[in-house]
Amino acid sequence: MNKVRTRFAPSPTGYMHIGNLRTALFTYLIAKQNGGDFILRIEDTDQERYVDGAVEVIYKTLKDVGLNWDEGPDIGGPVGPYIQSQRMGMFKKYAEELVEKGEAYYCFCDKERLEEVRAIQEASGIAPMYDRHCRNLSPEEIKEKLDAGVPYVIRQKIPTEGEVTFHDELYGDITVDCSTLDDQILIKTDGMPTYNFANVVDDHLMGITHVVRGNEYLASAPKYNLLYKAFGWEIPTYIHVEHIMKDKQHKLSKRDGDASYEDLMKKGYLKEAVINYIALLGWAPKGENEIFSLEELVKEFDIHGLSKSPAIFDPAKLKAINGKYIKAMTPEKFAEYAIPYIKQSVHREDVDLNEIAKLLQARTELFTEIPEMVDFIDALPEYDIALYTHKKMKTNPENSLESLKEVLPVLEGVEDWTEENIHDALFDLIGKLGVKNGIVLWPLRVAVSGKAFTPGGGVEISYLIGKEDTLARIRKGIEKLS
Repeated sequence: MNKVRTRFAPSPTGYMHIGNLRTALFTYLIAKQNGGDFILRIEDTDQERYVDGAVEVIYKTLKDVGLNWDEGPDIGGPVGPYIQSQRMGMFKKYAEELVEKGEAYYCFCDKERLEEVRAIQEASGIAPMYDRHCRNLSPEEIKEKLDAGVPYVIRQKIPTEGEVTFHDELYGDITVDCSTLDDQILIKTDGMPTYNFANVVDDHLMGITHVVRGNEYLASAPKYNLLYKAFGWEIPTYIHVEHIMKDKQHKLSKRDGDASYEDLMKKGYLKEAVINYIALLGWAPKGENEIFSLEELVKEFDIHGLSKSPAIFDPAKLKAINGKYIKAMTPEKFAEYAIPYIKQSVHREDVDLNEIAKLLQARTELFTEIPEMVDFIDALPEYDIALYTHKKMKTNPENSLESLKEVLPVLEGVEDWTEENIHDALFDLIGKLGVKNGIVLWPLRVAVSGKAFTPGGGVEISYLIGKEDTLARIRKGIEKLS
């Protein structure tokens, strides 16, 4: 099969981890830029870790970010079933084929013997490995044990001498001494395959040409290659990607609320910004641009831009990228997203929520920041007069008091309360007083908001909260400063 076919094969063990989503993205991009197929396979054989509803979370997350699959459990395809637990009957047959070829063998060692061997090895400072006790049993001994119903596993027969080399697109050729490899179990005593064996068989049967996975699987790759060679199957292209870290020492932690896609959605990030940022974790685009839609990523992505160093998850960079996506929204789209957050703090009905949204768009990087940015609109918060001191504006409590006393009658005289009329009246006053803008406008901003940082300045806020409220807050400011 010449067509590029990639697969994302998550285990349904909970939320979609950022590392998993990045693997899905890279896998998707490789398929789509080569005109290939992106396959979703659910690997649910670890029933102890299975979480109810996790499969639905996988579906929803991938659809949310636009990683639509060409074949999968819900839509079918020519090489199904696409849920591993539904494929269980086929694996033992393949393991027995390897036994016949002399590439695998029956192992009848019980748990007690294996633990004893391990304890002896550890006490001797030897890395624990199966001692190959059953590897050279005679056909007669094997038949006798099978006929007697002695429990067994099927193990891969790794060469005891020589080397095995495998190629990775990032790491190049890696050669491993066969003597360091364990005779891994392929089929467990219950007849079920191990993850490592099922993975190889499924990838072959599904025609997978490129495998993207975490570099913790580098150690298993030589065994995978030996299995492919034992069957006479074509080996796929391997891309082992580095971990995503919180910092140089620590992996991302669910406890910190950054480890899953759901965490980031709850924090108010846009899905487009998240998928854009995740692409940059361990991958460097050729140019300086870092803002890409999914369609642009399909064109730009190149596996040779992947890094061999762990990627550091940087919340500040994600937030900045999110801010760029927010600023690029149409005002109508931004208002649609922002108004539910505005309503968390603003309950009065005499203000225009769309006007508030207009002020917020240029100043918002995260939607969850909005409630705190507008919490002064319903009621003036308690504030310290130290806010009136601003070095750049050259204001202090004394000149701020004078400015507010000048502003009050001017704004009392504005009959048609429009933003333009408020602006003109204030700038006429600034001209008459012969002072810098900030001397008048900073005290006004503090008086009407009680905050150091606000969406919009004194003019916009005064228009927004209305004449009566503006004048009342200025009087309150005069009273505090007096």
